[in-house]
Amino acid sequence: MNKLIRNAIKCKHCGDIIESKYRHDFVTCSCGKVSIDGGLDYCRVAFTSKNPEDDFIDLCEYEEYNS
Repeated sequence: MNKLIRNAIKCKHCGDIIESKYRHDFVTCSCGKVSIDGGLDYCRVAFTSKNPEDDFIDLCEYEEYNS
């Protein structure tokens, strides 16, 4: 199982790197094309095109978690 340790994306339109740092921390880039939410609890990304690869680069980081 993996644990989320960084919840971030880079907008391919404006170049902003945005990061959600806590639960329900909904962050939008400066051009408004992508957003991210969830902090370290979950990762939710909103984007404007039909293909996410057109809008953002996933910068999320995980570490192995053994419960």
